[in-house]
This record gives sequence, C-alpha cells and structure tokens, in this order.
Amino acid sequence: MNIALIGYGKMGHAIEEIAIQHGHSIALAVSIENVEDNTIDNIRKADLAIEFTGPESAFENICRCLDAGVPVVSGSTGWLQHFEEAKKYCQDRNGAFLYASNFSVGVNIFFAINKKLAELMATHNDYDVSITEIHHTTKRDAPSGTAISLAEQVLASIPKKKSWVNHKSNNKAELSILSDRIDPAPGKHIVTYTSEIDDIEITHNAHNRKGFALGAVLAAEFLIHKKGIYSMKEVLGI
Repeated sequence: MNIALIGYGKMGHAIEEIAIQHGHSIALAVSIENVEDNTIDNIRKADLAIEFTGPESAFENICRCLDAGVPVVSGSTGWLQHFEEAKKYCQDRNGAFLYASNFSVGVNIFFAINKKLAELMATHNDYDVSITEIHHTTKRDAPSGTAISLAEQVLASIPKKKSWVNHKSNNKAELSILSDRIDPAPGKHIVTYTSEIDDIEITHNAHNRKGFALGAVLAAEFLIHKKGIYSMKEVLGI
C-alpha cells in the first residue's frame, strides 16, 4: 500500500524503514519543513495515513485524513481530550481510525499484564501502587500516553485510587506517576506495588524505536480495508 506519513521525525523515519521492508511505499512524508504539503489532495494520493505529530496538531491531522477518506493510524499523545470527538468524526464519515498510545507489541502485552496484576491486587490494601516513566528529553508531553494508559487500567481495578497525578503524592486516593526525561532513553515504564513486607514490580524497557515502528506498520496493515474504530487489542488479538 501507499502510505502517507504525517509526521516525519525520528519515528516517521523508523516507520518508513519498516514499511519499505514490508513491501509498502511512501506516497507523502510531512515534516515541519513542508507542512504546506499536508493537504487533503495530497493525502488522497495514499491508501492509508500514519500520524505521529504532537498534542497541538494531532486532532486536526486526524480529521484531515478522515475528510480525505483515507484510513488513519495515530500514535500522537497529549491530545486525548479530543479523543471522543475524533471517534465521532470518524463514525460520521464512515471512516477508519486506529489509535494507540503505544504501538509496541511488547508494550501491549505489558498492558495486558498490568490489567491482570491490578485485578489481582484490588483487595490487597497493604500495597500502594505507583508508576514511573522515563523518556528522552525531546518528548513534549508528560506523563507519557503509555503511562496514562497504565494508570487508567490501575484506576479501573483498584477502588482506593480515584485519580492520577504527575508527582509524588502522599494522598492514598491519588496514583502517582513520576516522569523523568533522560537521553537517550526511548521509553521505560515501571509499575510498582509496595508494602512493608515486599515489592511487586513489572517493567517494560524499550531498547530503540523499532518496536514502535513495527507495531504502527502492523496496525496499518490491519486497518487498510476496514471501517470503524480500532486499537492494538484488535491488531494483536489480546
């Protein structure tokens, strides 16, 4: 298939490499240097768009792809206050939209483990839970979308936790997410349950961007002939 890359930074280049390895071609690559090419007519030259930009432009880019009648896979984070609006926009146009806060196959397995662990820990009130995430210094949002997804899974299962905060908190109703920005870390997430007796900890540590890029291409291959709204759960069958 012909792919439009809306966002052609480090992740866009990594996706391009994997896409070409899978026999696909790049019909359009939009970076900050050629934003004028990010038009409906140009997007229509592609069979599908993969959108990796930033919080300030993601929603507009997704809508533009849907207006072009082109399925869109998005991995941008920090814009999810518009997520429900994007889903409705897709439904109203009978389009195809797949969003993930993280496309890594390993991270999505990690999500499944995190969900199960939270369910197991729900009645064990002696344990407190926190999340730590480490990314490179150019990552613009904090906490990461992946950390927020992990936190929401915990909140859904641990009754005493009512909300997450992006700092260390002594309020037992708050789930602390601690964000560090250290180069060249591509992404590390740690969920820790702590008691006076012991700790239980699960960790995902990305070595490079290849896992994220591969997952995005797999998502594109999954979405290409579909209509509707999907996530990596459907792509991976988990």
